[in-house]
Amino acid sequence: MNYETYFQNHREQHLEELKELLRIPSISALSEHKSDITQAANWIADKLRQAGMDKVEVHPTTGNPVIYAEHLQAPGCPTVLVYGHYDVQPVDPLHLWETPPFEPTIRDGKLYARGATDDKGQLFLHIKAVEAILKEEQKLPVNIKFCIEGEEEISSPSLPAFLESHAEMLAADAILISDTSLLEPGKPAICTGLRGLCELEISVHTANTDLHSGTFGGGVPNALHALVSLLTSLHDEQGRVAVEGFYEGVHDLTPEMREEFAKQKFNEDKLKTSLRLDSLYGEEGFSFVERTGARPTLELNGVYGGFQGEGSKTVIPKEAHAKITCRLVGQQDPQATLDKVERHLHANIQSGAKITVVKGESARAFTIDPSDPMLQKAADAYERIYGTRALFTQDGGSIPIVETLSRVLSAPAVMMGFGLPDENLHAPNEHFNLENFDKGMLTIVEYLKSL
Repeated sequence: MNYETYFQNHREQHLEELKELLRIPSISALSEHKSDITQAANWIADKLRQAGMDKVEVHPTTGNPVIYAEHLQAPGCPTVLVYGHYDVQPVDPLHLWETPPFEPTIRDGKLYARGATDDKGQLFLHIKAVEAILKEEQKLPVNIKFCIEGEEEISSPSLPAFLESHAEMLAADAILISDTSLLEPGKPAICTGLRGLCELEISVHTANTDLHSGTFGGGVPNALHALVSLLTSLHDEQGRVAVEGFYEGVHDLTPEMREEFAKQKFNEDKLKTSLRLDSLYGEEGFSFVERTGARPTLELNGVYGGFQGEGSKTVIPKEAHAKITCRLVGQQDPQATLDKVERHLHANIQSGAKITVVKGESARAFTIDPSDPMLQKAADAYERIYGTRALFTQDGGSIPIVETLSRVLSAPAVMMGFGLPDENLHAPNEHFNLENFDKGMLTIVEYLKSL
């Protein structure tokens, strides 16, 4: 079958259908878009039925609906579960969009709209790839299931319970996900690791009121001084996190892993130039891609306190605050990590100051062995379409539901992304390169047939 001809003949139809989906402002973070969430879920369900799925269901949850679909007519063959999400990020700041975020526009070979690459555009590829095989061959080479949620952009609060209660229905030999990106144009990648996450906010308090720095300066504790001293204690001079036990569960990088990172041929000098930096910074002994993909971090995301206005105010502030997030790898336990950081903070606070800690969101890291046959076949499929075999990478970001999916369903997660790093996901002027729209569908067909 010549699928390249098929997709070329149906290209305009497919793009118009995707534009229909992109016009729906299914923003999960804003309650006023609840009806748009429902509309997007029903639109996806209808397209799955039109594609030829035998069974399509829209399941209510405590939050937004989950769409389930199946086509199980390949006895003895593997079962692939396609995961994706139909919700999108808010669009602010609106004035920075060159064209309205929910009026899809094609410019310079790119489709601009909120959700174009994250994740409506990439999810759409799978629906159309399955539809194409059924239309051309009247059967699928594997069994296919879809699990599509509407809360990924708000950390998927309803999906874990849905997975637990429907584990048998969702059982599969592999979970296929397109919500990541190529390394660069023409250079495909398969993500084999995502860092976990945990976060906390700290507040330092001293006196019961702000004080005049002339009358009290040098004689009473200063909340800002105490906070700065405390935050400095969190790292040593080699860039390592100085919290006792922080690295428990972190695996050493094997020579094979370091070789895979080296294959990316990441240009650190180019990065420094683009960011106008004199030097990069991080844990000694590791490259930039190793630091950001396979090592844990503790970062300050916000530090504030005292006088913030124009001019000078000679005050000793009574309180100061900081927001901290940790990216986790390997077997690091998010809650245990938060406990360790909290113990460090209490043990190192200056005399005369008190500290309160509020713990926030947490998620485990995800890792998979790239030698898994399901991943190797995915790399081969990329090579047949892109002419370059996919590299196996580890991503510094966090997609908490990937770890949950793989753990609950006991199946490898195959992350075949077709976006690009510069497509402004979560930002104004989000877009999807149509070269990868075209090649993405062909790659998915190749992959499914190879199984």
